[in-house]
Amino acid sequence: MASHKSALKRIKQTRTRAALNRMHRTRLRHQLRQLHAALQAKDKAAAGALLKPTLALIDHSTHKGILHPNTAARYKSRLTTSFNALA
Repeated sequence: MASHKSALKRIKQTRTRAALNRMHRTRLRHQLRQLHAALQAKDKAAAGALLKPTLALIDHSTHKGILHPNTAARYKSRLTTSFNALA
């Protein structure tokens, strides 16, 4: 175990950041699951209500460093295409 004050602080910061990253990642995955379920059920109203917040959450995750920008773009593209296919 670290004994320097600065090393102890870094351990504390790492644990805090890991917990926040886990929270953001879990929130994103839940949102994606809800949207996928609505798209699979072909429920256009529910999917339409979930699409904009999900895309915003994907952008937020990219900004936070949880998703790579290209991965986020791919998710957004596929979700939008799936939603537009419902029409």
